[in-house]
Amino acid sequence: MAKSSGQKLKLLYIMKFLAENTDEDHPMSTSELIERLEAQGIHSERKSIYDDISKLCDFGYDIIQVHSRQGGGYYLAEREFELAELKLLVDAVQSSRFITTKKSRELIGKLERMAGKYDAGKLQRQVYVAGRVKTENESIYYNVDNIHRAIQENKKISFTYLDWNLQKELVPRKNGDKQVSPLALIWREENYYLAAFDGEDKIMKHYRVDKMGNVKVLDAKREGVRQFADMDLASYVNQTFGMFAGQEESVTLAFPNRLAGVVLDRFGRESSIRPLEDGQFHIRVRVAVSGQFFGWLAGIGQEARIVGPEAVKEKYRAWLLAILNGEPHQGKE
Repeated sequence: MAKSSGQKLKLLYIMKFLAENTDEDHPMSTSELIERLEAQGIHSERKSIYDDISKLCDFGYDIIQVHSRQGGGYYLAEREFELAELKLLVDAVQSSRFITTKKSRELIGKLERMAGKYDAGKLQRQVYVAGRVKTENESIYYNVDNIHRAIQENKKISFTYLDWNLQKELVPRKNGDKQVSPLALIWREENYYLAAFDGEDKIMKHYRVDKMGNVKVLDAKREGVRQFADMDLASYVNQTFGMFAGQEESVTLAFPNRLAGVVLDRFGRESSIRPLEDGQFHIRVRVAVSGQFFGWLAGIGQEARIVGPEAVKEKYRAWLLAILNGEPHQGKE
């Protein structure tokens, strides 16, 4: 390496050595810094190291000098992320079914490098989640990037919707080629969904992002943006179940008081609750009436009731009866 180019890289190498190899308990001596720089073909003297450290501190890096009988040295005191923050990020990556096993390992490896050599082992954490199934769609990260770009550039996208077959392979769905106007990405019930306007049917639809293949940004401008701008997205997400669409209805539900937390977690803390005298309460909410809504209600058990409207009560009875009789339920994804 030429002397001039080596000297230009000197500060970068010093920061790299300190970031990767030091912490409060493991400072790096001036002699070791000189030795590591020499290995990169960069000649240094002790005085120049002092000047380099001073320049890095002036620039804003929190580099601490330690004095001790063993020689002391320097360490990087403040990093971009604290160890506790990196642990939180590792837990999120490891427990997310949206991120493939391969990509999880890659991301955690990058997070470990940000922690430094001595703290990296503390990020080797095990987060166990019952029934965790990781996605296997490796292109999902690039698809998400294309969706964000289309939203920012006000463009439509095209993609192929995929389904699992009995060989456990993701294959194109029949009539699965789509062209839609992406409106928002929604994280719901451990899955990433795209909320998009279907210009053909003139309605909002949802698509599991991990089941979208070959996402491309088109030149055509998006549709449905004005309708979406007036929507309260948080309320909209709360009223859907499993991101399945259905006819929106204002429904009054009854629950025992002890289930207030479950209900508020589902519909949001801003929901209006009316206490009753018999240890129960009523809540009136807007929901997308679908099999998934009925399934959530049935999962709570006999203590959950639909008070009204009567038409929704009848649909719930018919849905339960169809299950008892082993009849297929026609639902839309």
